[in-house]
Formats: sequence, C-alpha cells, structure tokens
Amino acid sequence: MRNEHVTLRSAAVFDLLAPRTPAVPVQVELRYDTRDPYAVVAAFRTGRAGWVEWVFARDLLADGLIAEAGQGDVRIRPAVDDPEVVVIELSSPSGHAVFEASAQELAEFLDRTYDVVVPGNENLWVDIDEALTHLLSNDLT
Repeated sequence: MRNEHVTLRSAAVFDLLAPRTPAVPVQVELRYDTRDPYAVVAAFRTGRAGWVEWVFARDLLADGLIAEAGQGDVRIRPAVDDPEVVVIELSSPSGHAVFEASAQELAEFLDRTYDVVVPGNENLWVDIDEALTHLLSNDLT
C-alpha cells in the first residue's frame, strides 16, 4: 500500500442530449483518487441544487473510448458518426440521461490517472485493513 495519495480533478462540459431539443451543456468534474484506484467519479452540476455524482470503473471509461462498454447503469461508447465524441448513458430508478463528451478530453484525463497509478497496479494502493475497518464501523442493519 502506498501512502502518498493523490486526487486528480478535471473540468469538462458534456452535452446532455434529449429528443427533439438542442443539446444542453452540463458542467462535469472528473475525479480520480488513489484511495479508490479502480474508480472514476463524474460529478454533474445540477444547477443551484449542487452536484450529482456517478462512480464507475476506470477500466469502463477506458474501454468505452474504443468500443461499446458497460452493462446496466453506465454505458460508454464512441459515437457512431464522430470518432471525436464519446456517448455516456446513465440510468437510475429516477431517470435516464445521455451525454456526449470529447474523446480527447476523456483520454487525456485517463492518461493522467495512468501516470499516477499504472493499470494493473491498483492493488498496491488499496489498504485492506482500512477498508475493513470502515465497513465494520458502519451499521449495515
């Protein structure tokens, strides 16, 4: 386990797509924290109410830059008509959203995460004892 934790942040704008209406730009903050080296957080600005965060696998984002990836709540794929665009679909019990994002911006963010934690070395950053303590200290009933 490593002790020099790092948090990377990157601001982006994703286009929210809806049928028969123009795309709506949405501020997004992408985050990567070595305390959870397998995950990426995408925080979506929801107006004055704040932010909605989605957490998904870093590998899912990487795979989605190349081909359709994901099952269930998060799906990522290159746009059919534009290789510079990635489509991100998010589903939850409260709704479904489809975004378009810059493939280059996402790839650059991923490259920065790889500079911090090389793929395949994520386990070196996980503190199992701390994770177990956290799980056991929370009342799960």
